Amino acid sequence: MRILYIDIDSLRPDHLGCYGYHRNTSPNIDSIAERGTSFTNYYASDAPCAPCRNAMFKSRFGIHTGAVNHGGLEADNRPIGAGREFNYHHSPYQAWVDVMRFQGHHTAMISPFPSRHANWDVVEGFLEMIDTGKHAGETAGEVSDEALRWIKGRGTEKEDWFLYLNFWDPHTPYRTPESYGNPFKNNPAPEWLTDEIIAQHQESFGPMSARNVPAGNQWPDLPHEIHSREDFKRWIDGYDTAIRYVDDHVGMILNTLEEEGLLEDTMIIISADHGENQGELNIYGDHQTADHITSRIPLIMAGPQIRQGQVDEDFHYQVDLGPTLVEMAGGEPRGKWDGTSFLPAVTEGRSTGRPYLVVSQAAWSCQRSVRFDNWMLIRTYHDGLKDFPDLMLFDIENDPHETSNLVDERPEIVGQGLRLLDEWVAEQMVTSDYPTDPMWNVIHEGGPYHTRGEFSKHVNKLREEERHEAADRLESRHEKFQTIYNKA
Repeated sequence: MRILYIDIDSLRPDHLGCYGYHRNTSPNIDSIAERGTSFTNYYASDAPCAPCRNAMFKSRFGIHTGAVNHGGLEADNRPIGAGREFNYHHSPYQAWVDVMRFQGHHTAMISPFPSRHANWDVVEGFLEMIDTGKHAGETAGEVSDEALRWIKGRGTEKEDWFLYLNFWDPHTPYRTPESYGNPFKNNPAPEWLTDEIIAQHQESFGPMSARNVPAGNQWPDLPHEIHSREDFKRWIDGYDTAIRYVDDHVGMILNTLEEEGLLEDTMIIISADHGENQGELNIYGDHQTADHITSRIPLIMAGPQIRQGQVDEDFHYQVDLGPTLVEMAGGEPRGKWDGTSFLPAVTEGRSTGRPYLVVSQAAWSCQRSVRFDNWMLIRTYHDGLKDFPDLMLFDIENDPHETSNLVDERPEIVGQGLRLLDEWVAEQMVTSDYPTDPMWNVIHEGGPYHTRGEFSKHVNKLREEERHEAADRLESRHEKFQTIYNKA
């Protein structure tokens, strides 16, 4: 069996045509969805980039690996300890890619991710590792060049292979070549973000908020702040153009597979590490939360054994994908995996989902959220200098962009979500190798990596802008953290 896994960084599913987007961002990806199975409630257990990919390749939640941050003590996997064997082969901790290798697959990775994040644990089991060399600054063309060389070479030599391919263009800074133009110049932006909401965002605060969108973009005509719907259109055009540019290169890869006589026998998987807030919760072009938008990611699978034209609406984690591929390859799960196979869902159409999901974030904020029924309950432990209350409740079915916090209106749903969250944490800690929750270690270490040590700067900036009410609100919320800030 040949498997091509295309990981498109920061790709949110609702900006793909096959997930209902009104812009034509993804004709090639849509064609894959038409002949395969798409998942509508597929979530990253841990966000953002490094915690997510670490969890995915280990098939273990961050609360178990300890790798939940982008820096500090909880950015690396915790050591196994005295029980660590000579190698991980056939151990309870063996990565699923390594299991695939022992099942006879030639395994290869094309990605700058391990070196960008110093996260070398993710290469466990890969026989080849090709670093595209620009620390995620490469364009889709530079990545696809490597992929086409590999497919025409090693891909034609081996009967069973697993190739992991990593595109980065939808991640800021946007770097689509200017010569590519703007295919969405005449298409309106998503309508949910109104001028009224933007005005509220302007009065609020936080990293990558409407007053402080990500900088350093190479694509032209992007705004430095979001003041209006027109600013938002210019901003979202940059994101959507990046998606369309990647999709063009996905099409090139599909054409090459067909030319080499490999397409019909190759399983194609399209997914992402995390989504991308584009105005939701006043975050633009970043992934700072454990909310529906950052945590939900696309999953499209097509190829041999996969049911065509199917949509799976069950709840799944990204850590479930590895066990699914291992079962498909005839392998056995490992004892420390948190993921469970959903193979019957894609081969037989059977329901294999989980009753609810808990997703986490500890690099930009410290949050855990529960996705159950049509609800997303977000509990914030450290707001990462953003204007977040301790609890937020959203009706995802009717309010997917999280514009109306229903905590006060639906206390019974809040109680149900908090009970599920407490139940999940207790279950994970019982099965953990360590007695401490890594998220609390992050908080006591000084907070999320990307905002650590930034508190005074943000308060002072608000004071300089004469936004004293906002500064007071931030200071009041962070009084409880002053002891650890002083230590840091």
